[in-house]
Amino acid sequence: MLSIKNIGRVSKRYRHLIRYQQIIGIILKYGFENIIDAMNIDRYIESGLLLIPFVKKHEKVEKLSKNQRIRMALEELGPTFIKMGQVLSSRPDLIPVDLLNELAKLQDHVPSFEFEHVKNIIASEFGRPYDKVFVSMEKTPFASASIGQVHRAKINNNDRIAVKIQRPGIRKTIETDLEIMLHLASIMENNVEEVALFRPVRIVEEFAKTLEKELDYTIEASNMQKMAGLFKHDKTIRIPKVHIEESSERVLAMEYIHGIKADDIHAIQSAGLDPKLITRRGADFIMKQVFEHGFFHADPHPGNIFVMGKNCICPVDYGMTGFIDQTTREVFVDIIHSIATKNFKLTAILLCELAEYDIQPDLSQLEKDVSRFVSMHLSKSLKDIKATRMVNLFLELCAFHKLRIPPDFFLMIKAFIAIEGIARKLDPDFDMISHAIPYVTAAKYKRFKPSRIAREFMGIARESYKLLQIFPTDILEIMRLAKSGNLSFNIKVEGLDKMLNTQDQTSNRIAFSIIIAALILGSAVVINSEVPPILFGVSVIGIAGFVAAAVMGIWLLIAIIRKGRL
Repeated sequence: MLSIKNIGRVSKRYRHLIRYQQIIGIILKYGFENIIDAMNIDRYIESGLLLIPFVKKHEKVEKLSKNQRIRMALEELGPTFIKMGQVLSSRPDLIPVDLLNELAKLQDHVPSFEFEHVKNIIASEFGRPYDKVFVSMEKTPFASASIGQVHRAKINNNDRIAVKIQRPGIRKTIETDLEIMLHLASIMENNVEEVALFRPVRIVEEFAKTLEKELDYTIEASNMQKMAGLFKHDKTIRIPKVHIEESSERVLAMEYIHGIKADDIHAIQSAGLDPKLITRRGADFIMKQVFEHGFFHADPHPGNIFVMGKNCICPVDYGMTGFIDQTTREVFVDIIHSIATKNFKLTAILLCELAEYDIQPDLSQLEKDVSRFVSMHLSKSLKDIKATRMVNLFLELCAFHKLRIPPDFFLMIKAFIAIEGIARKLDPDFDMISHAIPYVTAAKYKRFKPSRIAREFMGIARESYKLLQIFPTDILEIMRLAKSGNLSFNIKVEGLDKMLNTQDQTSNRIAFSIIIAALILGSAVVINSEVPPILFGVSVIGIAGFVAAAVMGIWLLIAIIRKGRL
């Protein structure tokens, strides 16, 4: 598991110190001095980390928007931060829409690593030299990214495969960056109010979970096998075969796909393939994933979708997938139906059921905003609807009402947009929404199938039977406790502990101040009364009282200043 526990203090190891300096230096370079100042970072970080070398500010930084500067800073910070930005570009529940769109532009420019490392990793994973695992392997990778790179290879004289190998030392690099990220996030959350609204600690924790999955290639292999099982009888879709015996946590061996990129219409036409048929099959692929299976390829951009002979579609790269459970699918279908029937009150209720929120939205205002949104964007001709623009405005509507869209649901929307983008290039007249109607209708009426009703009824009956078994016993136990006088109720009031601690602190300070005042007054009376013993004409007891009062007063003052409040 990735280690991000060291948030109280950054490790003193050299790699942490140097990396911390690099990160803060780049933050300053892109004009975020106000955040560094607001963080009061000197209170949290050892002085050695504050020796940030002079950083020349980016020449055009003043002309760039804040979101552009964030993207550029992430690109310069390296693979971990680029990957975080790419993950966040699919999380409207965590960041605002305008930043989300900017992060979607992040570019991952990472040079390949040497073949010697490839051989060492394969030997380490399988306990034997790479040429005993693969018959042959090309030394130069044909693809390279932040987590790993891909080489062509053979496992016998006929089968060509693609082998993805994880970067050497990438886990340690990521762990170091995550520790620093979490440390900075915790400081920001405590000191920078405008940043705290986005809960940066939660963002880093969510990112760590996502990255843990990407670092384990066995999960991607499992995703490919699952997708292959769902479409094993569909001759229009081809999922690359996984070679499990030649795969591990850091090595993934799969069938090598030689095809045409889905948006390369000239190559498709030159190969004698049918762009319109390919468009329909691509749309069918995403519809079946979402409405029938609930498990979908979450990153179907043109580089991940290939077209092969007989107009067959082959999606690759299953590092990012999504899952929509049955309940969420049904709520989504009901939302579509409520919009189609102009029942916007029901749309508002269902939208609240689908999303997460901390405060119950104003349903009447949400109903009005949904009605306005539909009239502005869904009353147009289907050809004139700009999906990306519409989705952005929908997310802004949700953000205005403090509704957080679930990540997988948003990934599903992005997958639809990506497929539609490809479809518009292959067949400009293709109507994605009309193509979706039969799937939506089938999903709506599927819940009324006798087998589904019988299954749900049996589930309700089973749970009811369990309740009937437990209920009498629980009632008897409550009555027994009440009779014996041992029945008690625990009520927890959130935030009360903090208030009580503050009240105790205030009471202690007042008591301390009263004692100091009493010492001063008592000492004055003792000196005035010339109570022995006398030294140089002054009562020693009186002097001792004044000294004690002075020490206690200074102590109290220091304690107040250390808390940062007088």
